[in-house]
Amino acid sequence: MEITVLPNKAQLGKKAAETGIHLMQQALAAKERIAIILATGASQFEMLKHLVQADIDWSRVTIFHLDEYIGLSEQHPASFRRYLRERVVNQLPNLHQFVGVNGSAEHIDREIFRLNRLISEQDIDVCFAGIGENGHLAFNDPPADFETTVPYLVVELDEACRRQQLGEKWFSHLDEVPSKAISMSIQQIMRSKALIMTIPDVRKAQAVKNSLQGPVVNTVPASIIQRHSACQVFLDNESASLMN
Repeated sequence: MEITVLPNKAQLGKKAAETGIHLMQQALAAKERIAIILATGASQFEMLKHLVQADIDWSRVTIFHLDEYIGLSEQHPASFRRYLRERVVNQLPNLHQFVGVNGSAEHIDREIFRLNRLISEQDIDVCFAGIGENGHLAFNDPPADFETTVPYLVVELDEACRRQQLGEKWFSHLDEVPSKAISMSIQQIMRSKALIMTIPDVRKAQAVKNSLQGPVVNTVPASIIQRHSACQVFLDNESASLMN
């Protein structure tokens, strides 16, 4: 695990994007098509802004995303597939494929079957992700399932996770935040050939310390990234402020 600390979130996002872009270009030089995973949330704004400007042949790229609330329309401001369509997909008219997680599907089990089939056909070259204030990775809240091998699953969102979404102004009241989501599993994230972790802000400082310097335990789900063979973590001064 390689950790880089930048002065602020703008520089963090730029550096994380540049590193991921380089990995994508290397992968595209070696094969015809690649697949990546994108995270959402306020922590990814700056990184994604630079990523969509990359000198990449997007017609050879498939994008998956990490998670989506169950029962939330894509029209809702907090919808993660809406977030990615607006900030990424609509900026890339020649993108080969965007595999959105439809949390408002009539049959969630069929949607998970579809997602699991599609991602099982791909090798993931780069996963761009962050961590939550409660140490979650995707929507795998503590205690996370480190053992399941299914790519996507239904998860329960704990109160700390739901309060983070409220604090980021995606919802007006806590009771509006869904209690369930479809999330990519820990094992599927760890199958990615490379992890680019973008983690700004002082509110993430304790989770950063626990995840990067504590033991690998499912009560701190993101601690699992310590075991990845090609993980690069990008912090700003604030998110790194509690590190030893």
